[in-house]
Amino acid sequence: MTGPHDPDIARDAGEDAGEGIDLTAPQAAAEAARQIAQLTGRTPLGAVSVAPSDEGWSVEVEVLEDRRIPSSSDVLAIYAVVLDLDGMLLSYQRIRQYTRGHSKGSGS
Repeated sequence: MTGPHDPDIARDAGEDAGEGIDLTAPQAAAEAARQIAQLTGRTPLGAVSVAPSDEGWSVEVEVLEDRRIPSSSDVLAIYAVVLDLDGMLLSYQRIRQYTRGHSKGSGS
C-alpha cells in the first residue's frame, strides 16, 4: 500500500537520491516540536539541539511537563526526536526530566 509520504513515489517523481536533506535545521526543529506537542499534549519550549543524522534529523526538544507555582518548580523534560528527510517522525523518547533551575549536576 502506498501513501503520500511513500519514499518510492517520491523517487519516481524525479527526486534524486543525492539531492540532500529536504528540511533545514530550523524547519526540523519546528516540526519536531509540533510532533511532540501533538503526541504528548504538552507545551514544547523549544529545540535545545538539532543535528543531521543518518535517517534525517536528530532533535532534542525541551517540554513543559507540569506547570507549578512558583514557576521555578516547574517540571521540564527533554525529548529526543528522530525525523526522516521529509520531516516524518521515526521515533521519540523522553531522555531527561528535571525541575526548572536545577541543572543535571546540581547538588541541591
